[in-house]
Amino acid sequence: MKIALAHSDSEIARCFPVMAQLRPHLVKDEFVARVRRMLAEGFHLAFLEDAGAVCAVAGYRCYDKLFSGRNLYVDDLVTDAARRSEGHGAALLHWLAQEARRQGCVQLELDSGVQRFEAHRFYFRERMHVSAYHFVVNLKT
Repeated sequence: MKIALAHSDSEIARCFPVMAQLRPHLVKDEFVARVRRMLAEGFHLAFLEDAGAVCAVAGYRCYDKLFSGRNLYVDDLVTDAARRSEGHGAALLHWLAQEARRQGCVQLELDSGVQRFEAHRFYFRERMHVSAYHFVVNLKT
């Protein structure tokens, strides 16, 4: 297993099939350009490769909050459905925690949709806990 950051267009594009499993609204032909725009805003795209295949992907960013200090926020964390329960998600989550420490972060955080019960079991097993509700208002009315 190898974990790396996607820098080139080809590395970013290789992440699409796995990312689309979590974010099915994404358009393949727009993915690289969208990630490139996000990279310019501090986003990072990490991928776990095993036997030449991208098996897990994580999008994240580091930022400061008055509330808690410096944080690594995981926008996206997904393992290829065909490769679940092989340790890829846990390996990538542990890598993210190491990256957070390397970046001087005091915590790693993520949001997970309320319907994602299997993901929640995974997060609890990885010693994460629910610390807040996340409220949203749709501004496209």
